[in-house]
Amino acid sequence: MTSERNVWKIDKAGRLDRLQPVREDVGPLPSGEVRVRVHAVGLNFADVFALAGLYSATPEGAFVPGLEVCGEVVEIGAAVAEGLRVGDRVMGVTRFGGYVDQLDLPPSRLRRLPEGWSWEQGAAFPVQTLTAWYGLETLGALQPGQRVLVHSAAGGVGLQALAICRKLGADSIGTVGSESKREFLRDRGHDRVIVRGRDFPEQLRRTLGDEPLHLVLDAVGGAVQRASLEALAPTGRLIVVGAAEFAPGRRRPRYLSSLWRYLRRPRYDPLELIPANRSVMAFNLIWLWEDEPLLIRLAGEIEALGLDAPHVGKVYPFGEAPAALEHLRSGRSVGKVVLSVQGA
Repeated sequence: MTSERNVWKIDKAGRLDRLQPVREDVGPLPSGEVRVRVHAVGLNFADVFALAGLYSATPEGAFVPGLEVCGEVVEIGAAVAEGLRVGDRVMGVTRFGGYVDQLDLPPSRLRRLPEGWSWEQGAAFPVQTLTAWYGLETLGALQPGQRVLVHSAAGGVGLQALAICRKLGADSIGTVGSESKREFLRDRGHDRVIVRGRDFPEQLRRTLGDEPLHLVLDAVGGAVQRASLEALAPTGRLIVVGAAEFAPGRRRPRYLSSLWRYLRRPRYDPLELIPANRSVMAFNLIWLWEDEPLLIRLAGEIEALGLDAPHVGKVYPFGEAPAALEHLRSGRSVGKVVLSVQGA
């Protein structure tokens, strides 16, 4: 490998247009890590929020965004036990630092790329699948036959959540923001899809009828989240994985509108949840990177599911990271947005 690498870096969070391409030196490989030549990078809403300074885990000062990569092992540290070998195709997660063409990672954060998957599919898999699995199975305790409402169902996490529901024998209902996304899901065999409107509570009531709702996976927030909680049957669980309503503008946060939404956000009183027999849980996936035993267990559980390769909706060259982030931020994307690093 070369002594330098290509990196997208921001000097300070706050404006998305501060993200710039740079070249930086590469030091020696830590003895307990593996060096990966990155071929593809998965984009996540956490990247957008971190660049805008709206993510609780955003590093201080300059940082490289990116939580997941896929590539080829090119060097193995002296202290790494047997397992990975030079030439292995791998996908993995990182606590920031993924917008690069070369990355050093502990072996515990890497998994071999399934046979037949592309680099882009590998980069699209780890974060969104961990998010869906941890939310539905670990926190949500999803059981066969239960009914699940998946918001933003045509996005990366949403599609994986629908796939997991199908694998576990659960009944899923998806919600999306446009008719075109509903048609996309219907083409993939998901017939119960709501295009969210101003009358969403009534839309949900009509869709459910007398059927109980056991679990909600929400990345929207606001009135949609409130209506979802109120629709839950006794013992129902609301799992919050994001808050798209606070998405920043094209270059920086929308401070006034975000403040208004923050003041009007749903607030839950445990004393009211007790008699309703409902639960509200939320999590930030990035903190799982610091719990190695849990991360390894979750990765093993997901591997045992045998999920198909994820849907990659749009691939951008590595040099067009800002355009890729804007496509994701805009809400127009379907499936996963990925950067291709080949030829960077």
